[in-house]
Amino acid sequence: MAGSVAGRATVESNPLGADMTASEDKYTGETLLDVHSWSPNLFSLRCTRASGFRFRAGQFARLGVRKADGNVVWRAYSMVSAPHDDYLEFFSIVVPGGEFTSELSRLRVGDPLLVDKQAFGFLTLDRFPDGRDLWLLATGTGLAPFLSILQDMEVWQRFERILLVYSARTASELAYQALIREIPTRDYLEGAGRKLAYLPVVTREEVSGALHGRITTLIESGELERAAGLALDPQHSRLMLCGNPQMIEDCRALLKTRGMQLSLTRRPGQVAVENYW
Repeated sequence: MAGSVAGRATVESNPLGADMTASEDKYTGETLLDVHSWSPNLFSLRCTRASGFRFRAGQFARLGVRKADGNVVWRAYSMVSAPHDDYLEFFSIVVPGGEFTSELSRLRVGDPLLVDKQAFGFLTLDRFPDGRDLWLLATGTGLAPFLSILQDMEVWQRFERILLVYSARTASELAYQALIREIPTRDYLEGAGRKLAYLPVVTREEVSGALHGRITTLIESGELERAAGLALDPQHSRLMLCGNPQMIEDCRALLKTRGMQLSLTRRPGQVAVENYW
């Protein structure tokens, strides 16, 4: 979870194993450049980026925050920013009582933020050796890695159709709307931006211009495919899932009934997920 780990990781759990400590030679000290609030419980952070930090679009970083007692708390967050940007951006939700996000949400411009020197994760386009249509299915802060992917040239070069499906509880929690509209208009895409179809989904209210209901329900009913004007099929469709663990589990089960399997190194498939929780 990005943005949530689930997208940009925002959960108060350990997605990288029991040992979340890091020696000073494994991280860099960055500076917070910007804090943006999307809603009372959603915010983005932008910080400096070490010149040696490299990542593929869709990967995540470990962020560290030093608490008042001197201890450092680490959590994983997907990059919103593109691999070529000179800064790093992350999308987070405030977890009530959460040790890390409570600290993170209190940060202000100029404050320090620790970033592991190594990027992690496999929610990247090299999971798919082929495919014509790319479906990016996100809930909440799981949007983060998909924004990074959409700001990188590879996705526009490889796929004929790109469908971003972004679900939130309310319209006010649909973040990054201006960026989603702006990305396809960028000059360097030379018209390839027309490949993108954006399908916002709102689960708790009826909103003009957005689908209503859970992503899984929209897949089951066929409404998602009708809205996209495109079928989900094993031959042409490749899907990336990021966000709520239940959504990921349910979507995988639904897609499996349609002949679409998780893509593994030893067995290429049609579905890629990142497990942060």
